[in-house]
Amino acid sequence: MAGATVAVPLWAWAAVAAVIAVMLAVDVLLHRDNHVIELREALVWSGVWIAAGLLFGLVVWFGLGGDPAIAYYSGYLLEKALSVDNVFVFALLFGYFRVPPGYQHKVLFWGVVGALAFRLLFILAGAELLDRLAWAGFVLGAFLIWTGWRLAVRGEPDVDPERNPVVRLFRRAVPTDARYHGDRFTARVDGRRRATLLLVTLVAIEATDVVFAVDSVAAILAITTNAFLVWTATAFAVLGLRSLYFCLAGLLRHFGYLRYGLALLLAFAGLKVILAKTPVGKLPIWLTLTVVVLTLVVSIVASILAARRARRAAG
Repeated sequence: MAGATVAVPLWAWAAVAAVIAVMLAVDVLLHRDNHVIELREALVWSGVWIAAGLLFGLVVWFGLGGDPAIAYYSGYLLEKALSVDNVFVFALLFGYFRVPPGYQHKVLFWGVVGALAFRLLFILAGAELLDRLAWAGFVLGAFLIWTGWRLAVRGEPDVDPERNPVVRLFRRAVPTDARYHGDRFTARVDGRRRATLLLVTLVAIEATDVVFAVDSVAAILAITTNAFLVWTATAFAVLGLRSLYFCLAGLLRHFGYLRYGLALLLAFAGLKVILAKTPVGKLPIWLTLTVVVLTLVVSIVASILAARRARRAAG
């Protein structure tokens, strides 16, 4: 797989981690007043995070070569596209818990921090399995094809937190108060420290994201098993998830065909992994990037055109 044999020094991991930490710190300072994120601000921050992700691809290109850079961009675009589904579910969770708009950014911020940690664990474990166990590629490929089929045929995702085992376990293990106490995750109630509803919301976000992380990490590992490329592509895509949420939360229903495009990409990733274990061999990395870009463009354009036809028919 592309980039699998590229050696990345430890200082490069540390440098990327430091850059991400600085950008997160700046984000916290600029949003410490819990103001409501308006569309204009969300668009600006989306541009910042997208620019950072694209510029890092150039760093990979000059530092590691063309194939690793293309593998990075393919993984970045795939994770970015799959993040759209996360946004839809996050919107449902915020609506379920009736999270005040001013507190949503804080929940998403810490949700992203947790997402980066969980994804790093999945990436390191998944890359090691694929490198050591030949049959793991067939299992991963079959899983991705099944995931694509499930995404294509399912209806609106079920995000009822009351049925989420992690949320239920948290509520049983940790004393909670079913109210908001400003932007605090814990508060003293009747002389006892309790988790607030904001912390319960964060747990629901994290628990839901873990499910998405399994699918997205598996899909990027189908492109490359180089842990550095997979994690950086994932990290830069996930870091823009908060601003993407505030840009798209009210627009997702207009992209009706995007889900089918994502399903096709997951199935393609699964087929790519399986073919790599057969005499056909690895598909060219340029072909992967072409399929990712064309699928996203076609599904988005088809969604926009379908929405326009529906508005004309209704008018």
